[in-house]
Amino acid sequence: MSFVRTVLGDIDAADLGVTDSHDHIIIAGGKPVQMSADFLLADVDKAVAELVDARAMGLRSVVDAMPIGCGRNPGMLAAVSRRSGIHIVAPTGLHHARFYDQGDWSEKASAAQLAQLFTADVTEGIDANDHGGPDVERTEHRAGVIKIGGSGEFPTARDARVFEAAAMTAVRTGAPILTHCEGGEVALEQVEVLTRDGVDPAHIALSHVDKVVDRGYHRAMAATGARLEYDQAFRWGDGKNGTLQLIEWMVEDGLTDHLLVGLDAARQGYWTVYGGTPGITYLVDGLAAQLRERGIDEAAQQAIYVDNPAATFAFAGPTSSTP
Repeated sequence: MSFVRTVLGDIDAADLGVTDSHDHIIIAGGKPVQMSADFLLADVDKAVAELVDARAMGLRSVVDAMPIGCGRNPGMLAAVSRRSGIHIVAPTGLHHARFYDQGDWSEKASAAQLAQLFTADVTEGIDANDHGGPDVERTEHRAGVIKIGGSGEFPTARDARVFEAAAMTAVRTGAPILTHCEGGEVALEQVEVLTRDGVDPAHIALSHVDKVVDRGYHRAMAATGARLEYDQAFRWGDGKNGTLQLIEWMVEDGLTDHLLVGLDAARQGYWTVYGGTPGITYLVDGLAAQLRERGIDEAAQQAIYVDNPAATFAFAGPTSSTP
């Protein structure tokens, strides 16, 4: 069985359904919240309410993108999933450096040490204390994606260690990789590093790349075999919507099978339950309607929302779907 590992257990990839391929459902503290209180997403009731509304409009799954040490909480993610009926894929991995205190343990760990930790999150269970130390208390909730943040100066020494560790983990476990592309850039360099270390590009998702509205760049990314995750659609304001333009181009170029969509709605100001906008419902309501208006037909939307996430976030092997 081709499976996706969710926070509540493994499911058939065919059951993933309409998917938000990059979002943040729980941010329960850490450096991000110290930087801005707007990042605090630690209310399970509110998260359930936000997702229930989206589920009523067709959403079935969310890939959470807040990795180790940035407010990740597997128990809260599990509670939200259980109560909302939404599948949630929990991450391991490390974000980019600004989301950690200077001198954090992650700055000192080797690639091999990081890979051992990432692998345990995937195969054994995420630490209840999010590796805040000194003890590790493995939960029953396993990570189903390796989220790694690359810098704009990729690859820094930190990038090199983190990406090497992610590749080692992916090869060992079959877990997919979701990368952060700073400013939407350096995606080609990220794929080159990961595939050089043995990662199947079909299980690499490159986030935020729709920040760069360059048709040739997106063709080049697709040519690597990786998936392109677009999450800027609601951020263009009154200007021309670059995300919609890119989707049109990719469909015209016969590259629909490389597209994923998400929201990256990591702030209270983006959630309707906090009085924000556009809400997670936008992905399955507003964006889908805008795509229809642009002539993106149901077959293309089926690929972008359903088929491509199922293929991307399914485990590549060799691990089985059981612990």
